[in-house]
Amino acid sequence: MKNISTLFIIILLTLSACKTQKGTSANSEEFPSEDAFYMDEAADLPGSHDWDMDSEEPTVRPIYNPSNTILTDLIHTKLEVSFNWNESQLNGKATITAKPHFYESDELILDARGMDILKVQMKGNDLEYTYEDALKLNINLGRVYKNTEEYTITIEYISKPDELEMGGSAAIAGDKGLYFINPKGEEKNKMPQIWTQGETQANSVWFPTIDSPNAKTSQEIYITVEDKYVTLSNGDLISSKKNKDGTRTDYWKQDLPHAPYLFMMAVGEFSIVKDSYTKKDGSKIEVNYYVEPEYEKDAKGIFGETPNMIGYFSQLLDLEYPWDKYNQVVVRDYVSGAMENTGAVIFGEFVYKDAEALLDGNDQSTIAHELFHHWFGDLVTCESWANLPLNESFANYSQYLWDEYRYGMDEADYQAELEADGYYQSASYQGYHDLIWFDHFDKEDMFDGHSYNKGGRILHMLRSYLGDDAFFKGLNNYLTTNKFKAAEVHHLRLAFEEVSGEDLNWFFNQWFLGKGHLILFTEYELIDEQTVVLKVKQRQNIDDFPIYKIPTQVAIFSGNQLIIEDIVIDELEQEFTFEFKGDLKNIQIDPWQDLLAKVYEDKPAEFFMHQYHFSQAYRSRITALNRACKKNTKEVQDLLIDALADPFWKIRSEAASLAYRLGCSNNNEIASMMMNLAQNDSVSKSRASILQLLDKSDIDEDELLTLFKGRINNDPSAMVRSSAFQALVDLNPSKALDEARMMQEGASMSLKITLAEAYSKMGEAQEQAFFEDLIFSGEVDGQDEMRVLFSYLTYALKQDIDQFKEMPRILAHYKENGGGYVAMYFDRIVAYCIEQSQEVINTLVIEEKVEESEKFMEVVSQLEKLNAE
Repeated sequence: MKNISTLFIIILLTLSACKTQKGTSANSEEFPSEDAFYMDEAADLPGSHDWDMDSEEPTVRPIYNPSNTILTDLIHTKLEVSFNWNESQLNGKATITAKPHFYESDELILDARGMDILKVQMKGNDLEYTYEDALKLNINLGRVYKNTEEYTITIEYISKPDELEMGGSAAIAGDKGLYFINPKGEEKNKMPQIWTQGETQANSVWFPTIDSPNAKTSQEIYITVEDKYVTLSNGDLISSKKNKDGTRTDYWKQDLPHAPYLFMMAVGEFSIVKDSYTKKDGSKIEVNYYVEPEYEKDAKGIFGETPNMIGYFSQLLDLEYPWDKYNQVVVRDYVSGAMENTGAVIFGEFVYKDAEALLDGNDQSTIAHELFHHWFGDLVTCESWANLPLNESFANYSQYLWDEYRYGMDEADYQAELEADGYYQSASYQGYHDLIWFDHFDKEDMFDGHSYNKGGRILHMLRSYLGDDAFFKGLNNYLTTNKFKAAEVHHLRLAFEEVSGEDLNWFFNQWFLGKGHLILFTEYELIDEQTVVLKVKQRQNIDDFPIYKIPTQVAIFSGNQLIIEDIVIDELEQEFTFEFKGDLKNIQIDPWQDLLAKVYEDKPAEFFMHQYHFSQAYRSRITALNRACKKNTKEVQDLLIDALADPFWKIRSEAASLAYRLGCSNNNEIASMMMNLAQNDSVSKSRASILQLLDKSDIDEDELLTLFKGRINNDPSAMVRSSAFQALVDLNPSKALDEARMMQEGASMSLKITLAEAYSKMGEAQEQAFFEDLIFSGEVDGQDEMRVLFSYLTYALKQDIDQFKEMPRILAHYKENGGGYVAMYFDRIVAYCIEQSQEVINTLVIEEKVEESEKFMEVVSQLEKLNAE
């Protein structure tokens, strides 16, 4: 599963704190003193618990979440389903073949949440059962069965998901399993759909099963729908039979076993865009894309790399894609990012992008993530949710593998840095815990920056340590040994140990079964003209985190030589002595930047300048650039000129940011290069950022106006056009407003969204009509819907009462008609509006504007009522 909700959490935080300092570089970082950093870092780290043995409070065993005890082996599940759209209900019949796992038994216990159980039978005879809590269905089998005896039961039932109280988490916003979207067709711009979401344990809402990740079963499903609808499920479509009543029954069958949470259905009037993947043996499997008809032309632009991904991952793992097909479907109002249902992946509507939007970014990382799950998660499944990183860490790391293959090492390392930062940030807010986290409070807590981000970075460290051959051979060993089974972290360790011949407990204990990350300070001392001592200090909170064993390397640049030395850091403070020839140019630990660590190297600026020019790793170069560029000197300007011509877009963008912050626009070459990059950089993200960084005090206003208007009118990228508008607003708000109003007529949807974002900053009363037309058109969805909503709120909160009072009506429209992302964050959005409105009221009260303050209070009252409904 891929969680993308962090994007909107960041947006909400931005609403609350949207002040940024001019020219601050996102990657810049002052070198802290060791004591200062340690104190700051320690404040963020959880301390070990000191038990008060004299306390009268009783001590209890700590939480431990074990794997589900296997009493029964599921063997095969056959489902026959139809739908009551008006009531949002499913009529089902489940035929389950099972046997006792080891101990003989006369009962079968199934998860079945909130159903009406109509009949339970074996061979046509009714069985006794209890279902008092509407959670567990306890069936008396009528006699004792041995573990060599299979039995088959049938259950007729009605699933009523909308009558359940919905739970969820930050990663998975709903847990009712089965979702009816616009079932009565009341929302004119939203296709009626049905889809399912099983992870973690929600599929037991729509069919009775053993809803546990360490259960496995083959499956078949008969789905009866109106003939106009397309269906999708796991496995092959065996037949499609039209019925006399105008319905059709599609029969899907998957012979290979998988976990019940991976069962899926999707129903809707989808267009199917066909593609395929050819295996090594020449056979083909279907690789189809299910999308709404209006996105049919864009489907291959969105998903078209999928066959290449299947081929690449199959080759990398030396294990052919193991399932019978690979279809992908995009649904509305999805409760998470995407889900790796076996052979039939579901995506939220965020992936809908036309050719223009794809210029600014694609979702190949998410596509790769869900695909890799078909080996790590679907073929071999974590046996408990505490072992979730066996699914999600690998899926996260697949994003790095694909970027490395498709876009190059710099892009892969840049994205990896963002992943690591995601772990650091989430851990600082939510707390640090073991990666394999047996003492989690709720299984949903496992879906966090540890299981995804940190786990992916740990796998990269293991790859770096073992080498590619042993790493990928170890993965193949793990997969082939445990295929169609459930596994725990020790299976992974043993697979790598068998290949490498090395005891790897030291690595797994500190990274998989421990918490935190390395914090390292380094400094060097010249002993004589040919000897240098590197001093390293581990400075993580060792009351809670381990003293790490870190095999790594040191690069020593001297004269015209590069020496790479292997070292092992395994003490709090260590010294390593190296000999060299010629002048020492730089000394650097972890030159390929493979460690998940906060590393602070104390060395002069000229060492960092050398590091920028002679290091190959992205993170090494961008760190060097930021550490070297502290003052506006000729040497720094020369370095920035080189960096503005760097082959990688993020380095160019960062160099522009540093040039802006340091005030280097008086250097004609730098100014000229930045103007050129703002127009001609090959990457739209770079053009967009550099447009914001042009020094408006040193460049002729007419020249800037020409540049900004040219980008607004001619740049193919919506991101760049939006950035140009923002730059134009900062330069000359009145001209920007005139320009925007002239472009409204006949504007494309992407341009309208760009205008909305521009109006959020500079719009006046007359822009209210523009926002209402855009919002009530119903043509904006997915992430674009969120962009428009936030643009409108930013605009409305700046307006007078005549526009401000329309906010409750517009928010009520969003509450009634908004998509999944709006629903996910609606309460927080309204709470924010109330908070901001109250600040306006407080100001009016201080200014003794009683009548006006009362009008704003009426708006607040309406907002509070809206939030309470």
